[in-house]
Amino acid sequence: MEFASSSLSSSSSSFLTSEPHFIHDVFINFGGEEIGRRFVSHLHSVLLQAQIKTFISQENLHDGMRLEEHMRAIGHTKITIIVFSKSYTESACSLLELEKIIECHETFGQIVLPVFYEIDPSDVRNRKDDFGKALEEAVHKSYSGEELEHALSKWSRALTTAAVMTGWELRNFRYDAALVERIVSRVKTLLDYKDFFITEYPVALLESRVEDMIKCIENQSSKVCMIGIWGMGGSGKTILAKAIYNRIYREFIGKSFMENIGDERYVALQENLLSDVLKSKLEVESVGIGRIMIENGFCRKKLLIVLDDVNEFGQLENLCGYREWFGQGTVIIITTRDISLLNRLEVNYISRMHLLNENESLELFSWHAFREGKPRKDFDELARNVVAHCKGLPLAIKVLGSFLHDRREEVWKSALSKLERIPMYQEVLKLGLNDLHDCEKDIFLDVCCFFIGKERDYVTEILNGCGLHADIVMTILIVRGLIKVERNNKLQMLPFLQHMGREIIRQECLEKPGKRSRLWLEEDVVYALKKNTGTEAIEGLSLKLHSSSRNCLEAHAFKKMKRLRLLQLDNVELSGDYGHISKQLRWICWRGFPYKCIPSNFHLENVIAIDLKHSRLKLVWEQRVVLERLKFLNLSHSKYLIETPDFSGLPSLEQLILKDCPSLCKVHPSIGYLSNILVINLKDCTSLSCLPREVYKLRSLKTLILSGCSKLGPIDISQVISLVTIIAENTIVNQAPFDEL
Repeated sequence: MEFASSSLSSSSSSFLTSEPHFIHDVFINFGGEEIGRRFVSHLHSVLLQAQIKTFISQENLHDGMRLEEHMRAIGHTKITIIVFSKSYTESACSLLELEKIIECHETFGQIVLPVFYEIDPSDVRNRKDDFGKALEEAVHKSYSGEELEHALSKWSRALTTAAVMTGWELRNFRYDAALVERIVSRVKTLLDYKDFFITEYPVALLESRVEDMIKCIENQSSKVCMIGIWGMGGSGKTILAKAIYNRIYREFIGKSFMENIGDERYVALQENLLSDVLKSKLEVESVGIGRIMIENGFCRKKLLIVLDDVNEFGQLENLCGYREWFGQGTVIIITTRDISLLNRLEVNYISRMHLLNENESLELFSWHAFREGKPRKDFDELARNVVAHCKGLPLAIKVLGSFLHDRREEVWKSALSKLERIPMYQEVLKLGLNDLHDCEKDIFLDVCCFFIGKERDYVTEILNGCGLHADIVMTILIVRGLIKVERNNKLQMLPFLQHMGREIIRQECLEKPGKRSRLWLEEDVVYALKKNTGTEAIEGLSLKLHSSSRNCLEAHAFKKMKRLRLLQLDNVELSGDYGHISKQLRWICWRGFPYKCIPSNFHLENVIAIDLKHSRLKLVWEQRVVLERLKFLNLSHSKYLIETPDFSGLPSLEQLILKDCPSLCKVHPSIGYLSNILVINLKDCTSLSCLPREVYKLRSLKTLILSGCSKLGPIDISQVISLVTIIAENTIVNQAPFDEL
């Protein structure tokens, strides 16, 4: 079969004149009827069962239009899976498709996932043996003269390009089914089709606003489109951004919704954005390097990025400062209370959030107070009077409606009386907070000061350990709209509510000097520690310093803080006697812990979670310790850690996270004592060459992650009968090398 290359190239280029419109999730490219009937058929079936829209290449194409249809499908597909086999180069159709796949990847950043089925990547890269001979034969069958040399050159380049991409080799899997499962899991992760929860009740004007914004985006579809959503706190900016995101996110190669940016450090924001889009955890050494990484990683990709609650121009400058950083068709949505930021960035369109009118306010309030679109007759007048005090602010309406749901008339009248005395609409929200029981208020304040962005289950365990009954109370706070749980199970809070929670703490301090319960502002914390003004009332303290400005403080400054439960430090050096730090600690999160081992007099016997990421630890403890309540131990990115601790004194441990500890070479055999362990993560522990036999004694372990442990020999996980998930890319799952007994 001979192909007219001129007609093919002209039709193929027409697909690249503007950004791709994605119709398919996955295109499967392969060569050879036998592999099509076996492995590819199985892969195709499992993708369809996972509700992934898949276009599969077909063999023996004799019709030019059908080949053109395949070329068009490649241009309209987010992810291409290339299945390389010994018979791949026998098919000229597969090679033509491959050429197009590489073109789309290099032009618009479409994702390519190669699979090496019973063939080595080096054979594909270097066109060795029968694979190379078949390539020569395919070219000679399809072309002649100058076209032959041109086609051979292009196909050889495409094969080389694809062969060096990260993919999978069949030899690393025991069965085809295991390989298929891994591929489908990766595709689902890359696609990440999960809508944000907007609201269980109708939001006035939301749909028309969404339509207006989408029309603006469509009008800018051939460019990088930046749009702003501007309004006061609680006016519904984030809800509108989520509604737009839900409508359009499937159209993009990569996406990121960065909620409640607030005062987060630039480097941390860059790391989060890169990780969201590239689906890989990346570390950023400096803001400048982060800008280069964003430009290099995003420049060809059509992306959807939402930056929520931006409050300074530096955040925009270092995340999306230049349109040239992004691929054609990219959409960037920014929500802010400061319109000057949007004007400086010269966004294409600004949507201003207006307050609701009387009818809209009453309808929204009724949904939350009565679970229907209008007030009950016997509460109609009360409802209208209450709504009048909300001044059309959606957040105030929602919180007050939730507060009054299913309450007696006396409670309504009492709330109305307070609103009449304090007419400012911010005070509406304080009603919802002041009505909280002590336990509920403690959890609300802990979350707003320390746990925004943390996983709900993790926080619940820590606060349960503080005696706060968090599993019950957290649900109450979520129902009342005071705390949100995002789709990744992480806790969030509207910035307005977070600000109010912190204002409550400040107000308590003004009313009762010396009674401030939580410290989080850098200047307040540094003053308290340097001037030794800490009091017994302090239950939580957070001090986050930049890595370049390490501040050395004295442990003695903690002596008076005998009720301290929550301690968060970033890049802080603390000298002196650690015995002065409270025995009531339940959570210690110390990024960049500066010492080679944890001091023996550091009272951690009541701690639920220890998080010492990026530490300088070489050993965790010099001697065995007993921490009977410890459930979470995270020492990720500790570059100097050489061995794990003795686990025999940690009977409650559920999660052991040792990701990216490149010097770690020994796992203590006492790991077999962890009768409650659920997760062990040893990803990228590149010096680890063996696991102790005792791993096979674990009867609770559900997840084991060994990806990137390049020195780890074959492991046999069949004996860990409780195991549900093992992630072991570049590690052979078979038999394990054991330590000598």
